[in-house]
Amino acid sequence: MLRSMFSGVSGLRSHQTMMDVIGNNIANVNTVGFKASTAVFQDTLSQVMNGAGVGVAGASGAGGTNPNQVGLGVQVGSISANFSQGGSQLTGRNTDLSIQGDGFLVVRDNGQTMFTRNGALNFDALGRIVTASGGVIQGWQADSNGKVNANASASDLSMPLGQTLPPQVTQTVRVGGNLDATPPTTYPGPESMASITVYDQQGKAINIQLGFKATAANTWAVQPYQPDGSDADTNPDTLGSPISLTFDPVTGKVTAPTTPPTITMPATLGTFAAPIALDLGTTSADGLRQFAGTNSVAALGQDGTAVGALQGFTIGQDGTVTGVFSNGHNRALGQIALASFSNPAGLEKAGESQYRATGNSGLAQVGVPNSGGRGTLMGSTLEMSNVDLAQEFTNLIMAQRGFQANSRIITASDELLQDLMSMKR
Repeated sequence: MLRSMFSGVSGLRSHQTMMDVIGNNIANVNTVGFKASTAVFQDTLSQVMNGAGVGVAGASGAGGTNPNQVGLGVQVGSISANFSQGGSQLTGRNTDLSIQGDGFLVVRDNGQTMFTRNGALNFDALGRIVTASGGVIQGWQADSNGKVNANASASDLSMPLGQTLPPQVTQTVRVGGNLDATPPTTYPGPESMASITVYDQQGKAINIQLGFKATAANTWAVQPYQPDGSDADTNPDTLGSPISLTFDPVTGKVTAPTTPPTITMPATLGTFAAPIALDLGTTSADGLRQFAGTNSVAALGQDGTAVGALQGFTIGQDGTVTGVFSNGHNRALGQIALASFSNPAGLEKAGESQYRATGNSGLAQVGVPNSGGRGTLMGSTLEMSNVDLAQEFTNLIMAQRGFQANSRIITASDELLQDLMSMKR
């Protein structure tokens, strides 16, 4: 009777633990990146009343007997975490991200290396990317050229406010469109203008114009100008001598010069390391051509930029943090690291949605997302809890019934003891 009572007590304790696990799952149903747990029971050591008997060979020999054993109750064998993927919620915040697949964000928290699936991130006063509890996200900072060395050790990832992108001097101006092959009444013909802004080594913006005049059949002169700044712009300053262009009358392609012509910018306008090359294109889609029709010549673009201030950023699937600058250019600022484990269930929960590596989880394999079995990152989303409320409520009923049944064992054992004590009266 005492044995059965103690078995009932072990059942109460085990089912109470099961209730605690279920209650924690339900409490964290809306916790970002939370992984549900399951309590797994196992029986405790059994007492052998009679050992197994070995049968005797022969026609008159006795057969073997099985052991007689009485169990001593139940115990919690393990509390296993379920690392299945949670649903994604779109937040619209650039600093939010979710992990699609395996892996954990690497966090430095009070000198310890921790791991989390909670991607609700923010910035601190130093521009570091941090978790809601203040842990600093680890990754690799890009150099001044936007290159990331993911083979180095991961460190604090930051995006300092006020970061700028150095200016780039204009080296090439692309020109395209059509020049009317119809001969003018007299040569030189009327001038067609194309305007564009170029940048010197300091990022100073300089407006220039290109004037195109037909000087003979299939021959054009290109005169670079620097406008004088007046509204009418009737007296622009010439920038060097005109450039002569010759076109094939059949294909409309430029036949001379065979190398890109150049414009030499005077020092009074800005500092240029070399003359600006005119890229006349190679195909009909992007090149300068001469066919009969309307003049549509235009400066299509140039490769220089002014100084750029950081205005925003995006996070790619491979964890690359790309800065968006005011001059219209983008550059990689860093890359977020992910860690994978051979046995994620062996991680120890450390609170604040963080995990700590243990001897049974294996060493953290830190690397870039979408490599080595690690998942990808999705920006502006959060991974929700993977708690299944329908399953948890079902487990809640099972735990309640199990607790009630074990309490009946104790009640019945108590009544038997009372009957035994009443035999003396």
